[in-house]
Amino acid sequence: MPKTYNLNRLAYFAAVIETGSFTRAADRLKVTKGVVSSQITQLEQDVQATLLIRSTRKVSPTEAGQIFYARCTTILSEAEEAFEELSQLTAVPAGTLRLTAPNDYGTAIVTPVVAAFRRQYPTCKVEFQLGESLSDLTNGELDLAIRVGWLTDSALQARKLGGFRQLLVGTTDYLSRMPDIAHPDDLQGIDFVSNARMSDPGRCRFENPQGDEVTIHIKNTLSIDSTPALLEAVKAGAGLAVLPDYLVQDHVLAGTLQTVLPGWTLPDGGIYTVYPPSRFRPAKVTAFVSMLTIAEKARLNR
Repeated sequence: MPKTYNLNRLAYFAAVIETGSFTRAADRLKVTKGVVSSQITQLEQDVQATLLIRSTRKVSPTEAGQIFYARCTTILSEAEEAFEELSQLTAVPAGTLRLTAPNDYGTAIVTPVVAAFRRQYPTCKVEFQLGESLSDLTNGELDLAIRVGWLTDSALQARKLGGFRQLLVGTTDYLSRMPDIAHPDDLQGIDFVSNARMSDPGRCRFENPQGDEVTIHIKNTLSIDSTPALLEAVKAGAGLAVLPDYLVQDHVLAGTLQTVLPGWTLPDGGIYTVYPPSRFRPAKVTAFVSMLTIAEKARLNR
């Protein structure tokens, strides 16, 4: 039969290492010094190793104690997070939810979810920022970020929520005045409204069902750093543009805009929830992401 250990003794051992004293460890744990001493003695007997060097001035770990302490801190941290996560299963979202999302996706998709979240959890407040920066996640000022596109490597935690297609669109009136566009090469010389936030806004990589790939560089006749403004420019007849489906699908269905080169596709993008570098997520974050996930699935199934 395998030997069993009293894991509570790990907390006593960690407290002694971190405070450097049996007395200070007892004060932290709100027990007597004798209790701490007896627990450490029993722990050393359990593991058959000397973990601490005791002197009249201080207590310090042996080499074995240092190695054991590193593992103890991991175990204690995991245990604390497990209890916190379990408590969230029955917790009611509370406090202020602080989140950010890009202007276009945030306005079109996230804002209605924010409103629904407030209706369902009226005791919660929401601070919603439209923007691209992730810096406020690392300094603790935000609980959640929604990001769209292609994520770069980051110490932050990300989970894919959904995806979107990039569509090349223009108005029917504008396209009626242009030569027929049957192949990506036919886009040369066509007015193109580009997103100034893109690293290479004129570069478009198309692929057809047969696996043929064509990369072209389109002449940018108008450059705008706001996707909603870019959409308005296209609707006003300024030219063609590549826009995400979540922003233009209603306009395409209504006939306001028309897709160009429907037999060719552009690279799909992702929609992500990005969290601060902590495994623990408050109930307000979990509840909001659940609602946003439902909204995103409904959008994809339209």
